[in-house]
Amino acid sequence: MASSKAALKAAKAAIDSGKYDVAITEARKVLELDQQNYHANVFLGLAYSKEGEDERSEKAYVSATKLKPSDRLAWQGLVSLYEKLEARKLDEYRDVALELARIFEKADDAEQCQIVANKCVEFTKKNGTRTQYRKALDLYLPSSPIYSFMEGRFWKPAYTYGLIVEIVEAEEKETINKEIGNRRTRLGAKIGQVTTEVKREVYERSDLEHLYSCIVDWTADDDLRRLYEEKIFQRAYELLSVLPASRKAEKRAQVQKLAEGLVILKHPNSLAWQIVLEWKDVEELGELETGILRTYFELFPSDGLSKILKAWVTSEISPFPGVTFDEEKDEKDDGEDSTATLGSDERLLVMMEGADESSRSVLSQRIIGAYYLHLEEYSSVVEIARKTQSLITNETNISGLPLQNIRDSVDVLLATALVHYQSPRHHKEATTILEGILARKPENTAALISTGLILEEEEEYAAAVDFLTRASKDNSTPRLKAEKAWCIALNGDLEKGKADLESCLDAMDAKDIKSKGLRAQTLYRVGMCLWNLDTSKSARKTRDGAYARFLASLQADLNFAPSYTMLGIYYSDYARDKSRARKCFQKAFELSPSEVEAAERLARAFADQQEWDLVEIVAQRVLDSEKVRPPPGSKKKAHSWPFAALGVVQLNNQEYSKSIVSFQSTLRLSPDDYHSWVGLGESYHNSGRYVAATRAFEQAQKVEAASDTNKLGDIWFSNYMLANVHRELSEYELAISGYRSVLESKPQEYGVSIALLQAFVESAWKNVQLGFYGAAAKNAQESFIIAKDMVQIRPSAFNLWKAVGDASSIFSWITGYGVEFPAKSVNALLHHEIDAIVFDTLADFDDVSSKSLTKVSNDENIDISPPPWMTAAILAHKRAIHTCADDIHAQAVAWYNLGWTEYRMHECCVQISDEADNKHLKFIKASVRCFKRAIELEASNAEFWNALGIVTTQLNPKVAQHSFIRSLYLNERSAIVWTNLGTLYLLQNENQLANDAFTRAQSADPDYTHAWIGQGILATLLGEKKEALGLFNHAFEIADSSSIIAKQQYSLSIFDHLQSSSSQSQTTNVLQPLLALTQLRAQMFPNNVFQHLSSLFAERAGDHTSSISTLTTLCSSLEAEFEVSESPIPLTRFAQAKSDLARAYLVLHDYSLAAENAETALDLSSDPDSGSPDPAAWDTYRLSAHITAGLAYHYLSDHDQAISMFRSALEETDGNPDTIVVLAQVLWAKGGEIERTVAKEQLFEALEKTPGYLGAVSVLGAIAVSEDDMETMEAVRDDLQGMRTKDDLSMEEKGRVARLLEVLALVMGKTQDLGDKTEENHSERYEAQTSIMVAPSEPQSWTQLAEVTNDEYAATMAVKTALKAVKTQHDAVDAEALAKAYAGTGRYADAQVAVMMTPWKKAGWEALG
Repeated sequence: MASSKAALKAAKAAIDSGKYDVAITEARKVLELDQQNYHANVFLGLAYSKEGEDERSEKAYVSATKLKPSDRLAWQGLVSLYEKLEARKLDEYRDVALELARIFEKADDAEQCQIVANKCVEFTKKNGTRTQYRKALDLYLPSSPIYSFMEGRFWKPAYTYGLIVEIVEAEEKETINKEIGNRRTRLGAKIGQVTTEVKREVYERSDLEHLYSCIVDWTADDDLRRLYEEKIFQRAYELLSVLPASRKAEKRAQVQKLAEGLVILKHPNSLAWQIVLEWKDVEELGELETGILRTYFELFPSDGLSKILKAWVTSEISPFPGVTFDEEKDEKDDGEDSTATLGSDERLLVMMEGADESSRSVLSQRIIGAYYLHLEEYSSVVEIARKTQSLITNETNISGLPLQNIRDSVDVLLATALVHYQSPRHHKEATTILEGILARKPENTAALISTGLILEEEEEYAAAVDFLTRASKDNSTPRLKAEKAWCIALNGDLEKGKADLESCLDAMDAKDIKSKGLRAQTLYRVGMCLWNLDTSKSARKTRDGAYARFLASLQADLNFAPSYTMLGIYYSDYARDKSRARKCFQKAFELSPSEVEAAERLARAFADQQEWDLVEIVAQRVLDSEKVRPPPGSKKKAHSWPFAALGVVQLNNQEYSKSIVSFQSTLRLSPDDYHSWVGLGESYHNSGRYVAATRAFEQAQKVEAASDTNKLGDIWFSNYMLANVHRELSEYELAISGYRSVLESKPQEYGVSIALLQAFVESAWKNVQLGFYGAAAKNAQESFIIAKDMVQIRPSAFNLWKAVGDASSIFSWITGYGVEFPAKSVNALLHHEIDAIVFDTLADFDDVSSKSLTKVSNDENIDISPPPWMTAAILAHKRAIHTCADDIHAQAVAWYNLGWTEYRMHECCVQISDEADNKHLKFIKASVRCFKRAIELEASNAEFWNALGIVTTQLNPKVAQHSFIRSLYLNERSAIVWTNLGTLYLLQNENQLANDAFTRAQSADPDYTHAWIGQGILATLLGEKKEALGLFNHAFEIADSSSIIAKQQYSLSIFDHLQSSSSQSQTTNVLQPLLALTQLRAQMFPNNVFQHLSSLFAERAGDHTSSISTLTTLCSSLEAEFEVSESPIPLTRFAQAKSDLARAYLVLHDYSLAAENAETALDLSSDPDSGSPDPAAWDTYRLSAHITAGLAYHYLSDHDQAISMFRSALEETDGNPDTIVVLAQVLWAKGGEIERTVAKEQLFEALEKTPGYLGAVSVLGAIAVSEDDMETMEAVRDDLQGMRTKDDLSMEEKGRVARLLEVLALVMGKTQDLGDKTEENHSERYEAQTSIMVAPSEPQSWTQLAEVTNDEYAATMAVKTALKAVKTQHDAVDAEALAKAYAGTGRYADAQVAVMMTPWKKAGWEALG
């Protein structure tokens, strides 16, 4: 014990001397001896603290406090330690300080106790957080253990609670903002929902409301108490607003109790007053307590709701008569409320100002809505009621109260407004609302009245009377009685309705401004009853009946529109005063766009005067009123005329897309409106939608057929427009029929006549394009007949002479039908009522003048140059220029038309004579003058510049280039101009530029024929014959039948291709060019080149009779030409034609003529130095003539002469192998031993010169077979087997090789080992199989195998390979070979295909049978 005391003293001394390590050592010694030593722990804690070992110090102090809890020394040490640690041990510091204060309390040392508490609070405020400071402030609260001892020394509780409230409010605000920021970024989070959830969580765990209550309990300041009472109320309201509906009841009761308390105390808390007013579920505004309203106004005089209440209670709709909210009375005005003197406009301004300030108040919106309803501002009522519904929903969400009465009241307000607003557009919605209200409250007067009005509008008058009768039990106002009486009248009881209406007039004060509108309406309805009671003209015309009531109605209210309408009808239909009627209709329509009858009559009056702008205004205003379309299910008639009127205006303004919509709207309402169908069709027609226009006009005709034509009026226009549509669709027969049907009823309609004339001209040109040249000529003739009748009516019409000129020009495209040109009729037509000097225009250039009229009447010789139809065309276009002297645009077009006609005249003259280029250059010069004149009148027309470029191409290429470029500047997408420019470059040998221009043309319009022809000609010049063939072929396919150059280039390219091809031409390859050349003969003046070409194609097609006819005509023409010119060129052509004619006679077995013509050809070409332009051609046709003559003599049994011809051919051709083969055949046919030996020698010599020549091998093989010469047959077989693998043989030649091998195998008796089985036709089968192995893609081998074996697979393969050859090799398989393959399959469907392909072949028919 002694040692422990010594150590304790040593520790104390060490501490005093600052030797804290020694003190620690000594204190530990004491504790080792006595762990319960209080002072040792205190000294140890102090020493550790001084040494900076805070944790050990704290542990030592805590141990000391446990040993002596009531001793202050250890507690003070802990306080000092924690103060040293500052913020790190604030919570422990607060607990230690409280214990130390309680020790001082027990010691009755109030001063030290206060020091400790104050120091704790200040230290925590300085170093701690708001939460820690709030907990430290708990020392000052009445709930603190030391508060009773320190009361009077600490702050007042209200002040302390106030500090804590500030801290809690700040913390809650931060927490709410932080949580909202965190949660709003979650997927699918909505800011409103997140805010509600966060506030609910924070408010529910908050004790802020309790703190507010504590301040209220402890404060002595009444103002402060009121402030925190408001805060308690506000916090309860905020919590109520975020609570779910299932938990609102208890909190709502608290909020209502607090609000009522504040209201009872007349505390100016606006939220409390609003809750008391807004949450009071009253259906009628009159159920509100005037005392509360008055007090609210006194407390909040400048509030928006107060302004509304002040204006409302003094208005004519106030349920509180005599109540005012003014604080002071104006004694001079005997105490009247100043607002009572306000007019409706001023009162409305006050209410609107208040509504802007209280836009969230349900009560203010209800009052405003009721007042607007009183003013009949239904659109505003609808807007306000819908807004109020949203506000009620919001209040319900906050309070949890259903507020059903308020909701019903607003719904009634909305439904009542919807009944009148844009009636009857919103009746369906109003009916739904009213049905819900009446289901809950069957006797709701306002709902019954509104339902009755809806039924009245829907013409359910009996039901309307029933509802209005039920409503009148509780509300028997004059308005309701009048409405009921009117429904009775509308229901058919006019007498009773009139009597009831007149009785209502007695209850209406004529001097009362408020009832003037109702009185005017009632008088109008009495007038309508009188109007309909006696519908006779005399009754309606009298001024003592309905007329007097309508006037009285206007005397009651000058702005009552329906009375003006009826007065307008009276003046229009009975008084015959159109001026007054129009004024009445205008007044009615100005007052109300719902006066549809007045609007319709007004629109018709404006339309009769061509005032289309006014018609549009009237129609559009009626449409905007939405009175034209009744609601679904309504019995009211729709008004379609506004749409029709608008459509007519838009049609006149060329707004076709809009007029289409308008007429469609008309027809949806009135499907049988004839004139609207016509208007719709015309709109479609003018906008280019011809198919739709056709349907519209056809529908109009159906309506016409089903209707009384007297009611429809003039109906010919639909037939006329339908004909126009058919004409636009190129359905000219229907168009012509339509025009003629119109002219039967309207023979003097010049527009229809000119349309018929133009239809015939256009039909003629269409037939030219389609190749129906005879029909085109007939159309042109018909156009002249029509023009003859028209010239009697209006000889100065531009379109008439343009059509005559175009009809005459048609014959220049079908010169083969020139004999049908009615020259005398056209001459008479041109002479009609005209000064002949008109035809002298440009006569100095083209020599076409009044004197040329005699040429037009010449019917004898159509080949004269210039042609009479072109002369007539020029004269007609010259007369057209004369008729349009006052129209610049028409003049430009007329000069343009004349220019093309002059140029066409030049082309026709060139066709007639190849030497006419210079002679007839005058027409091109005249054409240039015409186009220049057209450009002077209209320089921005691209077509005029293009035409100038075409006609100057030969005269001046630079001018032509400039013209084409100018045209492209105006329209760079023109394929025609690009093609013409390419042609110019081609003529100037600018091949690259030409190719670029043609390519641009093809890009602009891939279907423009001449662009492809130009590129084909360019390819021909560059030696690309295959490419040229493809281009000409494509051009011919896309060209119409009017294109001459397409037919020419196509037939020439095909002939050149056939000439250069080693295979025999197929019939299908020559049919198209033959057809093209046949059409060409009908389009052009006789052309020797293409006539000869046509005969050659006819020969290849097997039409030898046609070939002979053409060649005979050609020979006569060439002979005549040679006799005139004695030129070697026609002589050479004549000789060639004779050679071809001889060959044609040979085919037809007319051997004498064949020999004769061949001899003639040889005689004409006997002199090789005669100047033939093509020596190769000279050799060819002489060879043909020799062979033809030889064969003819052979068949005439004159073998010597035949052999002589063949030998001559051999001499001239230096051993031509074909000639040798024919000569050998003739020698063999002669039958002599010497001749046959010579024949074989000739064949062997031919094979030595041309090894592998199939013709010689074939004939030699045939001779060997006939002589049974096995050695020769083997040699021939070897040669043929070698040939079958050659690639240069055509498909046909390979087939010949296969057939020859088959025959040789059969004759030579070759067999094939087939195992145990042999067949009679094994040799043929072997050769066929060998051919397939050599060339499996050749259809002939498969066909041969199928014929030999009757194998279905082989037949199928024959069809497949043939089809593939057709697709890939084109000329390899002809139609006959493909049909033969189909016929060999044995299938019925394939046999039908074979018959369809070659009906002239029996194979298909046999397979089908």
